[in-house]
This record gives sequence, structure tokens and C-alpha cells, in this order.
Amino acid sequence: MAASDQDVTHSGGAGPGVLVREGSYGTQVFEVEPGGAEFIPLNERHGRPIQLFWTWTSPNMEFATIFVGVLAVAGFGLGFWEAALALVLGSAIGGITQGILSLRGPKYGVPQMVLSRLGFGYWGNALPAGLNSVTAGIGWFAVNSVSGALALNVLTHLPQVLCLLIIVAVQVVVAFFGYNLVHLFERYAFPVLAIIFVIASVVILSKAHPGASHHTIPGAFLLTFGASFGYAVGWNPYASDYTRYFKPDTNRTAIAWWSRSGLFLSCAVLEIVGAAVGTAVGADDALAGPGGMTSLLATPLADLTLLAIALGAISANVLNIYSGALSFTALGIRLPLSMRRAIVALGFGAIGFFLAWSGLHNAGSKYENFLLIIAYWIAPWLAVYLCDLLLRKNPDETLLFDKRRANWAGPVAMLAGMGISIWLFSNQTEYVGVVPTHVGDVGDLTFEVGFVITAVVYLTWHAIARTGRENTLTA
Repeated sequence: MAASDQDVTHSGGAGPGVLVREGSYGTQVFEVEPGGAEFIPLNERHGRPIQLFWTWTSPNMEFATIFVGVLAVAGFGLGFWEAALALVLGSAIGGITQGILSLRGPKYGVPQMVLSRLGFGYWGNALPAGLNSVTAGIGWFAVNSVSGALALNVLTHLPQVLCLLIIVAVQVVVAFFGYNLVHLFERYAFPVLAIIFVIASVVILSKAHPGASHHTIPGAFLLTFGASFGYAVGWNPYASDYTRYFKPDTNRTAIAWWSRSGLFLSCAVLEIVGAAVGTAVGADDALAGPGGMTSLLATPLADLTLLAIALGAISANVLNIYSGALSFTALGIRLPLSMRRAIVALGFGAIGFFLAWSGLHNAGSKYENFLLIIAYWIAPWLAVYLCDLLLRKNPDETLLFDKRRANWAGPVAMLAGMGISIWLFSNQTEYVGVVPTHVGDVGDLTFEVGFVITAVVYLTWHAIARTGRENTLTA
């Protein structure tokens, strides 16, 4: 019978009590990766840090990234240079944390949402793992599928639903096979996307009007900063998913460097290009979809760019489905199937398709809200993870798999940070918090406040209880 989260395995180089992924996988590309969120045996480890560069660059070379910059200018009314500063800052912070979170993958050999059990306990971790399953496997999947389908529709003039079906089918197939094919797809997509987007970016930036007059809405800078941070940090809960197959002695500096560089450069550059689009075409055209951007390009280049946008959307969603499925299996739900991750990926693909179908119209406002909501929960989760990293220097791997181990400071602090910050500072179309209602210039400080509140609650809890530094299981 396949291993489950109730099995205790002592093989594959892991210590006692660590669940090891069953089956043989190695470096096979067109073989379905077995298992789910278990420890990767040492004899299965492979890969080099440099592959993280294209793994985190390719998924961001798509219209969803560009649209963050479009929102800054055409939606929030910022001037080009103010928008560029906010976009760079948000992307930089997300890139730095991406590098930090990637480091534990080789040592512990498990996905990010299993490592999250250190700060939340086994069952308390259902809060962030469940949220990531929904936002990654379904939410981000739907958002990026829409942008890819719209680009393919403009390029081919095929019905939007058919374009969506094509996009979804390709990305689900890649995610279904798993880790090795995911990395290979991102590697070969990278040069194609990079060449097309570099040429298109140069043309668009040459047609931008950085000094154009603008009508900035209250708090626009912080809204843009929050949206940019939300986009970049949205990859943080996946970080070690793509380093867990590396050997434990893999160079840590290289892992951090290539992870953060790939994420930061792709996000910051294309978001700035989006801001340029917002200055070069009317707001309505800019916010309408890929057509506004490609109207600035000659027909051959416009067609190639639309093709690249569709390919970039697939690159992003390959990661979203794969990591969403891993997060679901990290919930601890018993799935006694050797292909449990692959089957969950198929399920997410089906749900995401119908959600994306419903979002083919009026995608702009929905995307803005989604970007902010992502940051609303990831910032508090990140606060717990980083605080626990500060307190617990070298935790034993058995802490990740013992169902009896609790750390309720994590979920309590995260819920407190989310609840208070959203109530006071949320600023989006569905809900405006107490502070922005009365002081519009404050923008949206939800993720900043949520991070601070969560960190204070978590650290105070453990200071009072004199806990949080245990590195091994206690009787």
C-alpha cells in the first residue's frame, strides 16, 4: 500500500519518524512524479541552483505581471516615476524573502507548506496550507488562465472559451507529470519569453510618456506598493517546493541569489513596462487587456508578444497547479494513492477552468482585489515563518511530521494579524477598512500592519510561555 501521513518511514536518508516519498522518480521527465508532500530520498536528489533563475523568471513574463504596472498608472493614477519606485520596492522585498525561504528545501527535502508546520504545528498548519491550496491551485490559476486566454483570443480570434480550454489543457498536463517536467518547461520557455519581451519592452518604453499629467487617487503609492508586493510574495509559499530535490550540501548563497534575482528582475522590469503602457495609451484601453499593450507594437511583434503572453501564463500556472497540489497534500488528509499529487492537480485544473471562465469579463477589478487579498494572508504567514526561523535555529526534521505537535501561537497570531489589519486598513472595491474610509491618503497598509501584528503576537506568546526554541520532539 502507498505511504500515507500516518505511516512512519525510516529510509531514504531521513531520520526516525519522517515520512519518505515512495516510488522511484530520479531525473525522468515524462514519468509522473509519485507521492505528495513527503521527504525526498537522498538518492533522488538532483539539480543546480542556476535553474531557479528561469524557474522564477519564466512564470512572471506574462501579462498578469505587466498588468500590475498598468494598474499603477491607469487604475491608481500614479505618475510613471512614482509607479516605478513603488513597483521596484514591492518586487525587491518579495524577491528577498523568496531567497530566504528557498534555503531550507535541500536540508529538509519537503515542500514549503510542510516547513510551515514548524511555526503552526501539524494541524494548525491547515490554515496557511489550505489558503495556499485555494489561492495557488485555483485563484492564481484562474487569474493567469484568463490573461493567457485573452492573449490567445486576440492573436487567433478563436472563441475565448476555446482559447481558455487550450491554455488550461497544456498547463495541467505539465503540472500532472510533476517536478522534472516543470523545471524543463520553464527552462525552454525562458529564452523564447526573454527575447520577445525584451524587444517588446524596448519598443514600449520608447513610446512611453513619463511626464504625462496624471490624477492620482488617495493612497495610490501604497496601493501600488501593496499590489507589487502581493504579486511577488505570492510565490513565497512555493519557495522550497522547487529546491527540495537539491542535495543537502548545495551552495546556499547560489540558491538565495538565483531565486531572488529571477523573481525580482522579471517582476520589476515587466511591471515598469506596464506602467509605461499606462502612460502611452488611454486608461480604458490599457485596462482592457493585452490588446492595449500590443497596439503599441508593429503587427509581427504584436503577434509574437501575444504568443509570449499565452506561453508566460502557462509557465506561471504550471507552478500554481503543482504547488497548489503539494499544499493540499500537506494538509495531512489521508490520500492512499501513489499519484495523489498528480490527481489533486487534475482536480484543481478542472475547478480553476470554470472559475477562469466566469472571470473572462471584468478581469481588471477582480485582479486588483486578488493581488491585495494575496498579500493580506501571506504577510501574516510570512511573519510567523520568519519569527520561528529567528527563534528555532536548527529544528529537527521530525517536528514536521508528528501529528501530536502543536504550536497554536502560529494560527492565533496569523488570524489576529489578518483580522485586525483587514478590518482597519483594507482598501479595495469589496471592502474599505475603518482607516481608509476616513483618511483616504493612507492607501492600503493591510499587509504591513498584518505582518507587524502577527510578529508581535507570535513572539510575545512564546516569550510569556517560554517556548518556541525547542528543536526536537519532547515526550
